[in-house]
Amino acid sequence: MKTIKTNHPVTVGIFVFLGLVILVIAVFTLGNQKKTFVKAFAVNAVFNDVGGLQEGNNVWFSGVKVGIVKKVSFYANFQVLVTMNIEKTAAAHIHKDAKAKIGSDGLIGNKIVIIYGGSVATAPVAKDDFLTVEKALSTEDMLVTLQANNKNLLEITNSFKSITKKIDSGSGAIATLLNDASLSNKLKVTMNNLQATTANFEAASLNSRNVISSLQTFTAKLNTPGSLSNELVSDTTVFNNLRSTAIKLKESADTAFQFLDNLKTVSENLNRKDNAVGVILNDTAVASSLKNTIKTLELSSQKLNEDLEAAQHNFLLKGYFKKAGKR
Repeated sequence: MKTIKTNHPVTVGIFVFLGLVILVIAVFTLGNQKKTFVKAFAVNAVFNDVGGLQEGNNVWFSGVKVGIVKKVSFYANFQVLVTMNIEKTAAAHIHKDAKAKIGSDGLIGNKIVIIYGGSVATAPVAKDDFLTVEKALSTEDMLVTLQANNKNLLEITNSFKSITKKIDSGSGAIATLLNDASLSNKLKVTMNNLQATTANFEAASLNSRNVISSLQTFTAKLNTPGSLSNELVSDTTVFNNLRSTAIKLKESADTAFQFLDNLKTVSENLNRKDNAVGVILNDTAVASSLKNTIKTLELSSQKLNEDLEAAQHNFLLKGYFKKAGKR
């Protein structure tokens, strides 16, 4: 009877070998993901709330994965101690004054520990060091803040709705401004006036700059040696002469003023009737009497001339006049 040979042991051996290879590859892959075969050291941080952080979650520094969460345990009263395995290659970049906070991988991803900050002047972090912790904003806090913002937005929307309703109904100053054409025209005129006023201000500013420029030119001329203006300002002799001239002019003006004052007094006296000249100039009766007296004197003078002429022809006095004429 012949023995039948089978290949079952070889097949089983091949499958066992392939299974071992797959197992080794899986172990090394998971170990690489979990940083199992990477040299690392432990760093601690104490949080008040880790927000669901678990062992095996990632640790990030400057956006780069530098370790994993090794252990999460309670610490003291109501606090949580988080122990992290940090790669030694990244230790030189993490300093003792760096801070740690709880974050998330994306908006709703797994919780992670984020290490940030630190100054170059501080020594690098060492094994079993404790990092300073900053409270991170949790998802619940963000939802509460978002809810409060939604309430505020709703109140603002209702207020804006009420305002627009009043405007549409024509009540209020804004509605009047929007609906009243005459008021709108007045506002346009006012704006045009404001523009014109602004243009005037600009022109006045330009004139002021021109005046300032002229003053600067004038002061420069005052400071130019040899010019009349500079001599007037700096030469004491010229200044003293001008002051003497000004004093004499003032004295002459005072004399002229006194003369005019006297002339005014004389003129006022001539207009009054309590003196002879004023009576003659202002009293019509006296003036008429004076005219009559002058006329009487003229008539008397004429008659006297006639009497003298008659006396010259008188025979009694004719000889006397002849002798007087010879003399």
